Amino acid sequence: MTIEYDEKGKFYTDVVTKLPVSCLIQTTTHLLRGLVHVRQGERFKNELESDEAFLAVTNASILGADDTVLYTAPFMAVRRSLIVWVMPAGDEREGSKE
Repeated sequence: MTIEYDEKGKFYTDVVTKLPVSCLIQTTTHLLRGLVHVRQGERFKNELESDEAFLAVTNASILGADDTVLYTAPFMAVRRSLIVWVMPAGDEREGSKE
């Protein structure tokens, strides 16, 4: 990792700071729950509008029709063209609201 400083003391690094946003993602066939990471200072919508073919989701769970967890994965790449809707959601297990 490199750190560069300008004449005013501001620093620049190769590391991009992102904040995790808990969300529900409905694809054409499944409902997913997980974290989408958004650049600090950016809108959640900006991450969704990226030109990349896949949306990165961490702590992903694929939910069944009765809201039971069918599969879990620490990382999942979801093809954006298959996403029907995305909704930021608080994690009810932790009692937080976003």
